[in-house]
Amino acid sequence: MRKILSYLLPYKKRMAIGFVIKVSGTMAELFLPFILTHILENVIVTEDVGKIVLYGGLMVLCAVAACVFNIVANRMAAGVTTRFSKSMRAELFQRTLYLSSADTDRFTIPSLESRITTDTYNVHNFIGMMQRMGVRAPILLIGGISITLVMDSALALVMIATLPLIFITVYSISRKGVPLYTGVQRSVDDMVRVVREDAQGIRVIKALSKNEYENRRYDRVNRALAGQERKAGVIMGVVNPVMTLLMNLGIAAVVAVAAIRVAKGLSSPATVIAFMQYFTLISMAMMSLSRMFVMYTKCAASAGRIAEVLCTPSTYTVTECEKTDPSDSYISFDNVCFSYFGKKRNLDSVSFSVRKGGSLGIIGATGSGKSTLIKLLLRFYEPDSGTITLDGRRLDSYSREELSCRIGVALQNDFIYADTVEENIRFGRELSKEAVISAAKLAQAHDFITAAEGGYDRLLSSKGTNVSGGQRQRILIARAVAAKPDILILDDSSSALDYKTDANLRAAIAEGMQDTTLVTVAQRVSSVKGCDLIIVLDKGKVIGSGSHTQLMESCPEYREISDSQMGGAFLD
Repeated sequence: MRKILSYLLPYKKRMAIGFVIKVSGTMAELFLPFILTHILENVIVTEDVGKIVLYGGLMVLCAVAACVFNIVANRMAAGVTTRFSKSMRAELFQRTLYLSSADTDRFTIPSLESRITTDTYNVHNFIGMMQRMGVRAPILLIGGISITLVMDSALALVMIATLPLIFITVYSISRKGVPLYTGVQRSVDDMVRVVREDAQGIRVIKALSKNEYENRRYDRVNRALAGQERKAGVIMGVVNPVMTLLMNLGIAAVVAVAAIRVAKGLSSPATVIAFMQYFTLISMAMMSLSRMFVMYTKCAASAGRIAEVLCTPSTYTVTECEKTDPSDSYISFDNVCFSYFGKKRNLDSVSFSVRKGGSLGIIGATGSGKSTLIKLLLRFYEPDSGTITLDGRRLDSYSREELSCRIGVALQNDFIYADTVEENIRFGRELSKEAVISAAKLAQAHDFITAAEGGYDRLLSSKGTNVSGGQRQRILIARAVAAKPDILILDDSSSALDYKTDANLRAAIAEGMQDTTLVTVAQRVSSVKGCDLIIVLDKGKVIGSGSHTQLMESCPEYREISDSQMGGAFLD
């Protein structure tokens, strides 16, 4: 909670002003029964209409003041809560963007989504309630008890006797709430995961008529969430009924003692009337505090999950490294090993080098480690051993900004967001319209973009569902080449293109980006056969490297792939 509450520090002055206003309104509310008692005992008996009107007007003034002050304080509290939540969500979202890929894998995307949405909502609700009820309820409780002690200490002590039982009950139950609601949020993570998967694969689900299957899969996680919520609700739901029982027992005891004291002349009916009003206010305060305890359990569970992300240290470190003497090697992997989970090596002793302006082709079966190699080159993950160098410097000596400025990348399953074609290619960078069009032409996308209604101003749907797979890939390639990067990585990004378009694309890149180092990951031999160096991966190991001609002679696996795809012939 300490980390979360730190976001309130910029608003401490506004909160202090709201606190003063809230206290003033609550104090005005507390004086109402006291004034009423004075009127009943001391003013009415005088039969002085002026005094009755005066004190009646004072009651009205206190009531209006209580109303106005509480409204103003609540509005200020709402403003503080909104700003607090906005800054907390913004930093949490920013932190998720800068998490390492390993940390993202550990948290999981669905869990990060629920932390940004459900967990921040729970914290938002508690902070708002704390500013409204958290100020008013204690004042009503302490002020009411203090005034009743002055008015009739015997009756007050009867009422006070019930309060320790109430506090013990609320505290004991609330201690169980944090782990319960932590379990609820984990179940929410599972539900978000299923919803996210179904939203992404909705067309496949419909095509295979698996609606009922997915309904059953969602029903399982939904039932698990409902079970967790029911368990938490049953335990936390005991608070209000038990409090109500204890408060009613207290009221009954107060009424019984009050009747005896009035009969003996030790107390007056007016005092009892005021006393019951104060008891009502104290009861309301206790109910508010119990609600706050319930909200706190949810907030504490959610705050812990949020703080876990915010306090995760950055694993992206920049080491000091001087550039080595110039050499022909621009990108170099030297005996690089890597494992995602520390059990099985996903890359094993991978070594190769590519000259500046040269081209590297990576080919292999599914799961051979092609995309893993690219993730290491992009520094999404750090190698377990070995060295990766770029332009004579160790890769870990580059900051994010330095590395991103050098590299353009198009992935097979990259994303398109709901905006125009032009903005999807520009991607928030300061690129001119001419640069966008030039990139689209190089990516073989200009013709189909201009042929569609709206051209570059055409709105694309989220994930690009209103364009074909090949068109979507060409837009992504245009995005990658638009900033004229030093290194262009195409990770199976032309798999949906026909052979002719793929060949035209490769020719355009070779002609228009001669100084760019090209890294191509592909399933097709035709996409990599023109590369200066081709490496063949199998189970994370390099089983062949060289030019197309060399591999056809020296690598049986490469030759088998080539023959199976094209029968030894290629479309140029």
